[in-house]
Amino acid sequence: MASQNPPVPEKLLPAVYRYITTHDADGKPTFETGVKEEIDFDRTPMGGDLFLVYSGIKYPVPLANDSDLNTYKEHCVKKPESFMIPGGFLSRYIDYHPSAPPLWHRTTTLDFAVVIEGQVQLELESGEKRILKKGDVAVQRGTMHAWSNPSSSEFARVFYVALDANAPVVNGQELGESLGVVSHK
Repeated sequence: MASQNPPVPEKLLPAVYRYITTHDADGKPTFETGVKEEIDFDRTPMGGDLFLVYSGIKYPVPLANDSDLNTYKEHCVKKPESFMIPGGFLSRYIDYHPSAPPLWHRTTTLDFAVVIEGQVQLELESGEKRILKKGDVAVQRGTMHAWSNPSSSEFARVFYVALDANAPVVNGQELGESLGVVSHK
């Protein structure tokens, strides 16, 4: 008999909305109406819900003629294939399910992670760990790491901003991306 995943507790976190500003034809500030304000999420098999808040293909961000906004609209239809957009940036929410297994990975990005709800654990390949609580910020700089939710009953929500970066080099060795390793040992 195949094993089944335990049921996910009810998710009591609110929906996520984004409000994007732009300019009308006369140059007056207005809200963009061509992008749905409530953000849909993609559920991962590893126990997380991903919300793509905004993304772009380069920085400085090309605001002229809504170039960045048009690129983002394309990303809403066809999600970026990789965690990071080469030369670009993205921002997303991730809701971590209770007791979801950690997913070990390294991205060639500079990430800013802000805990919005609950608690998450950030574990480094060295074995060092930190519990981040609501309002805490982690600056993740291309290290092998894993995020997990230590609660067995409550969801956690984290807001990330990720900027493309050059791979870290340690002792002359470039440390490239490593994505989606369920167990690192």
